[in-house]
Amino acid sequence: MREKILNILLDKNKEFVSGEEISEKLGITRTAVWKHIKNIKKQGYEIESVTKKGYKIVKCPDLLTPEIVKYNLSTSLLGKEIVYFDSIGSTNDYAKEIAKDVKEGTIIIAEEQVKGRGRMGKYWHSIKGDGIWVSIILKPDIYPYEASFITQIAGASIVKGLKKLGVDSLIKWPNDIIINNKKVSGILTELGAEIDRINYVVVGIGMNVKTIDFPENVKSMATSIRKEGYNLERIDILKEILEEFERLYSNYIENKDKTECIEICKQNSAIIGKYVYVLKGDEKRKVKCIDITENGNLVIINDNNVKEELISGEVSIRGDKNYV
Repeated sequence: MREKILNILLDKNKEFVSGEEISEKLGITRTAVWKHIKNIKKQGYEIESVTKKGYKIVKCPDLLTPEIVKYNLSTSLLGKEIVYFDSIGSTNDYAKEIAKDVKEGTIIIAEEQVKGRGRMGKYWHSIKGDGIWVSIILKPDIYPYEASFITQIAGASIVKGLKKLGVDSLIKWPNDIIINNKKVSGILTELGAEIDRINYVVVGIGMNVKTIDFPENVKSMATSIRKEGYNLERIDILKEILEEFERLYSNYIENKDKTECIEICKQNSAIIGKYVYVLKGDEKRKVKCIDITENGNLVIINDNNVKEELISGEVSIRGDKNYV
């Protein structure tokens, strides 16, 4: 009921709506409306109440609560069920715990992660309220070996979503999003599967949005949306990403079509045409990146001038001189 009242207030776009109108629409008493309004205020919403006029939202809190995320979210799968935390260890870890028992498209959102991590177990710096820390639970009817392509979908979705908001970014294959040669977002895709069957895929996305000061050990390679000069709301970024993700994901699962996703990854690559270091275990070698295949593999030319394909998830990429 609280979510319905909040939606009515949001629909009015900061205009007054009477308690009588709300009570008639929802079939509850005006006293019940007033009690729900009090609870909505406790969530951080600034609501003005005027006799004979009613209520209007003056300001929404900078939170990624289910009510705010779901409002006007034009998806049919992602975000219909949302689990929200003020603070959590890792959204990906929690998503894996509940994945088998929830619907596909359920997302886990936290204002803070205290044990956030990226690929290869690396720590992810997650400041409370400063970024987007979200995990998406998927249950695609594909073979386990095909799941790695979902990382490419996530990368393409972030780049496309940011571009719609006026932010130009690039993909450092396979899972980092770059602005001005520094990492602004990372993707961690984890799989729960049997030999020939996927039980679930969890796609974790972390993005620095408002952070200005980074710890000494990452400041040379990390940045944020705001640090790069863009004053965007976290909710607008998240909604664009979710909507783009669902579109590209549905096209892949339902139509087996990777074309648009691959094209986005190619056109917005941070490494195609560049020399990079490929890291695998203790091995480190310098190669030139030349293309991305229709399956999302990175095409390189090695020391012997021979072409190779690298599979997402097996290696890490580092720039020849800088981060990229």
